[in-house]
Amino acid sequence: MKQLVYNNKNLTKFIKASGCAAKLDPLGLTQSIGDIIRRDPRLISSLNSNEDAGVFKLDADTAIVQTLDFITPVVDDPFLYGQIAAANSLSDIFAMGAKAITAMNIVGFDSCHFSGDILKEIMVGGKNKISECGAVLVGGHSIETVENIYGLSVTGIVNPNDFWANNTAKLGDLLILTKPLGSGVLSTALKGGFLSIDETREVVSVMAQLNFYALKALEDIKVNAATDVTGFGFLGHLSEMLRDDICFDIYQSLVPILNSARKYADLGLIPEGSYKNAKFISKFCQISPDILLCDAQTSGGLILSIAQKDAYRALTNLKNAGYEKAEIIGVVTKEKEYKINLI
Repeated sequence: MKQLVYNNKNLTKFIKASGCAAKLDPLGLTQSIGDIIRRDPRLISSLNSNEDAGVFKLDADTAIVQTLDFITPVVDDPFLYGQIAAANSLSDIFAMGAKAITAMNIVGFDSCHFSGDILKEIMVGGKNKISECGAVLVGGHSIETVENIYGLSVTGIVNPNDFWANNTAKLGDLLILTKPLGSGVLSTALKGGFLSIDETREVVSVMAQLNFYALKALEDIKVNAATDVTGFGFLGHLSEMLRDDICFDIYQSLVPILNSARKYADLGLIPEGSYKNAKFISKFCQISPDILLCDAQTSGGLILSIAQKDAYRALTNLKNAGYEKAEIIGVVTKEKEYKINLI
């Protein structure tokens, strides 16, 4: 991984000036687009479950998977920011069990205060992650903005009968989380200048890690449902996996958390989006959720619903593929009074 940069005043200005873009909560997003999207027989991803990407059937063997995402800077180093933003954008393709094939840059850049060299470094970082998963950068679009943003529009392919939906979990499935939580808190602490070099390296390595390798690790294992954990937090994205006939029991002590996230959460370094997430998710839970279970993640891990007979082999494969903090964190159960039970 490229050496982290901490002592460049211009780059420190870069992350602090960029701030944190406001994000709609899951309910607000659904209400905003619910009347716009219309059913098409070729659109085979659900319109009612906030799927991670759109899946559009071309023929019996091929569907295209489309997504886009962009973020403001979460680290000072523009190369690492590009890597993290690209990994975050690509993740939605992998969360559908698909292969990424092409990507296009989405850029908003403040050229009045930052040089073209910084923009180039951002896009080189993004290209690094695009190439890592075997996709091809085919272009993009840029505009002048006050707040710097970078991300990707990504197209993938998948067999229309094999993509991973987020609302198809089965009773008795075990739930696996592939990456630890806490990147929202630690990104906030980083912007405030609180993190040590080791703490920064830890959170950056997690955010820059592609979810791509999970596909190879699980290629011979049936994944009944999946989603990735990003801005709505672990519990927010978990709620998108619910149906009327199922609930989730979550073993809080088993949910992996980044080492220093608790310390900075206790200091109050919690992004606004995490509080919004906690408010949204509270109606699903029998107790008030831990704020770190609601922490707004950047390029978080996958939540995977896998039959119990396969789950432990899946976990071993994921750990061997580099997801060392992956854990079995819950189970799919019959309907109860509360949809998400924190145990």
